[in-house]
Amino acid sequence: MHVRRGLAAAVAVIALSGPVAVAVAAATGVLEWRDDLSPHDRGRVAAVTAPATGFSAPEPFELKPAGAATVDKIVNRDIFSHPSGNLSFEQRESFFLGNGLFRKDWVSSPSSTQASDGLGPLFNARSCQGCHLKDGRGHPPRNAEDDAVSMLIRLSVPPSSDAERNQLLERSLAVLAEPTYGTQLQDFAVPGLPAEGKVSVTYEEIPVALNGGETVSLRRPTFAITDLGFGPMREDTLISPRIAQPMIGLGLLEAVAEADILARSDPDDADGDGISGRPNLVRDVETGEIIPGRFGWKAIQPTIRAQTAHAFAGDMGLSTPVLPVHSGDCTDAQADCLAMPDGAQPALGPEEVPEDLLDLVVFYSANLGVPERRDVDDPQVLAGKEQFYAAGCPACHTPKYVTRRDAEREAHRFQLIWPYTDMLLHDMGEGLADHRPEGDADGSEWRTQPLWGIGLTGTVNEEATFLHDGRARTILEAILWHGGEAQAARDRVVAMQPAERANLIRFLESL
Repeated sequence: MHVRRGLAAAVAVIALSGPVAVAVAAATGVLEWRDDLSPHDRGRVAAVTAPATGFSAPEPFELKPAGAATVDKIVNRDIFSHPSGNLSFEQRESFFLGNGLFRKDWVSSPSSTQASDGLGPLFNARSCQGCHLKDGRGHPPRNAEDDAVSMLIRLSVPPSSDAERNQLLERSLAVLAEPTYGTQLQDFAVPGLPAEGKVSVTYEEIPVALNGGETVSLRRPTFAITDLGFGPMREDTLISPRIAQPMIGLGLLEAVAEADILARSDPDDADGDGISGRPNLVRDVETGEIIPGRFGWKAIQPTIRAQTAHAFAGDMGLSTPVLPVHSGDCTDAQADCLAMPDGAQPALGPEEVPEDLLDLVVFYSANLGVPERRDVDDPQVLAGKEQFYAAGCPACHTPKYVTRRDAEREAHRFQLIWPYTDMLLHDMGEGLADHRPEGDADGSEWRTQPLWGIGLTGTVNEEATFLHDGRARTILEAILWHGGEAQAARDRVVAMQPAERANLIRFLESL
């Protein structure tokens, strides 16, 4: 197993438990694991990323959650679709070319539109934008007639032999594919093929009483897969619904120092605070290295490029230089699917999405800007921020980082950012468990979701919902589903006075 030098150095630091190591570093002004910083810069970074201690006024630079990359535009449905604020003119050209490809509808082969064919044979959407509506959050099917375009179903089966268990332990596979339907259910297909199935959801309403007399109704979903197009699934198939996530700020999350993520890991809860986050260490599909995952609901993808290539393959059935299989998620049990024509054009390259097009989509995805905060000095927002800290939310939703000085993309280098995530896996309790392991993540663990932009969710897509399966209709409902490591923080929110709870939500809506 090859492990990057930065990873090894950070793991050495973690001998002093993650949160304690961070606190000690902040107190001494030294971030020894940051090999990209000079001693002087380590002191500056430790000071500016220290937790807030006062709540009578905003912290310096809090208005700009993405540093110089922050977007200062009119707030409307397009607020998540602007380029990072510090791109050059030439970079903006690449961004808008990537935007065109992100929105492009692909078609099945053969087609007269040779630069756009290759869709499928099985797929969930015809374009990236089809899932990430206005570059924002998705939602589950609204009713029996609604398609699950902005939500997909992950599939896998548990290992049944030592060989399969070793594949998972060695990280050559993140999951074991269901033998007939692969690792993802595709509910659309090209002409001549049946779709793999249809997704439906029903809800049970669960009342939750809050201090102050308020009652909130939570939706407990039950998902079903019907109309299977290729025969029965294995009886032990594990399923996990996943709505599309917001696209903003991905490049800045990729630019967070690997060691900063690992320094917050505390898998054995050595400090006894009840929080035991850990990274999902995954194998990079291109380099073979074992590095922390950063993207996806269970942090299963380590880079934007890997995430993009897997989306092209799984969601649209398109080959890329990273994943050059033209048939997407077709399995050996789907002979008709494997026999369908592909869209690779010799004049454009051996894959359906050639290297230059993949690079443009990756560049676009990495540079969707984070909107400026609103109302940072509003007394209710400041009071809500104090409640956020008092409830213990920053233990997982780490407010701020300074990105690496040597980050791959110039626009992301040495920026103070406020994503409110540690990018680690946390046990969120039985209520949110999908019981489906993925990489190092077990069936109740999820990556801490970034909170920047969460208050604009409904502005971008009024049908968008929260949590991995879209069960939560509001931010408060999402909080009330927190369990496991977050149970104590959730219970503090329940116990708040109504005005305190309203201020907390007001703060979150300002992000």
